[in-house]
Amino acid sequence: MKVSKVAQSTARRIFRLCSQGGQMNEEHLRLAITKLSTEKPRDYRGMLQALRRLIRAAVAERQVTVESASHIDQATMVTLEGSLRQQYGQNLTFNFKTTPELLGGMRVRVGNDVFDGSVKARLQRLSDSL
Repeated sequence: MKVSKVAQSTARRIFRLCSQGGQMNEEHLRLAITKLSTEKPRDYRGMLQALRRLIRAAVAERQVTVESASHIDQATMVTLEGSLRQQYGQNLTFNFKTTPELLGGMRVRVGNDVFDGSVKARLQRLSDSL
């Protein structure tokens, strides 16, 4: 379903109103979605779809995935979390994974930012340059 420009701009406006200091207020969003569903203004389905897309993007922006070739000890986790919270803000959700295919090092993904210090990536860059 294609969302009209009016529905997109209305959804952005609703999202901004439901955000305080760069953080989503879930209660305000629930109220806004309930009101849209109940009153059913023109193109309310497009507004809900655009609003869902904005919410997904905001949640993904605060999701951190740390992949490493071997298990990370607790001290390294705490240090990594502290530095990322200092750089990106306090409301981050961390997910630590062990991925043996990396061969060594780690890959950190914060929203759309990727920091890849794995051996696999280095070998790939070296292979591409030759």
